[in-house]
Amino acid sequence: MKTTLDTPAPLNVALVVGSNRHGRFGPVIADWLLGRLRDRADLVPQVVDVAETDLPTTLAPTPEATAALADITPKLASADAFVVVTPEYNHSFPAGLKNLIDWHFTEWRAKPVALVSYGGLAGGLRAVEHLRQVFAELHAVTVRDTVSFHNAGSSFDDEGRPKDPSAPDAAAKTMLDQRVWWGRALREAKERRPYGS
Repeated sequence: MKTTLDTPAPLNVALVVGSNRHGRFGPVIADWLLGRLRDRADLVPQVVDVAETDLPTTLAPTPEATAALADITPKLASADAFVVVTPEYNHSFPAGLKNLIDWHFTEWRAKPVALVSYGGLAGGLRAVEHLRQVFAELHAVTVRDTVSFHNAGSSFDDEGRPKDPSAPDAAAKTMLDQRVWWGRALREAKERRPYGS
């Protein structure tokens, strides 16, 4: 897409749904967030769902792993930025999400990651803080502001919409604005000079 300084190309965003548990609530939040992403002309989203990947837990190059990676790795590699939706399990994030992250390295490098969490009273914020450390090790940049849903199940109606959308919509806008700034800045920087050179 040809652009000018006034109209930069939209950022390709991978929306990572981080839970694979039976009865998970993540898809409800991901669907709501996907609506916020699609409302923006500066973002082009695609979904990467941990529950739809079949990566083994041992990091060995098996035929099963190769097949799973052939589907998911190009989506991560082509993304300019990420939004990760995570629940909090035992004061951290899910093993399936960690497995997906660990199977990749260069796909995360020098790209911004926005974090959306859900859980009980803590709203998944402890999972967010652990993910910040993991993504820092992978040379990714996590944006400061997050969206978190405390007692998420009671925050949404039966059609998957927040009962009071004003606070989450405002938080999502702030988070996505930051992610767009970082995404453009890092993309432009890498075009001038490859990361790590």
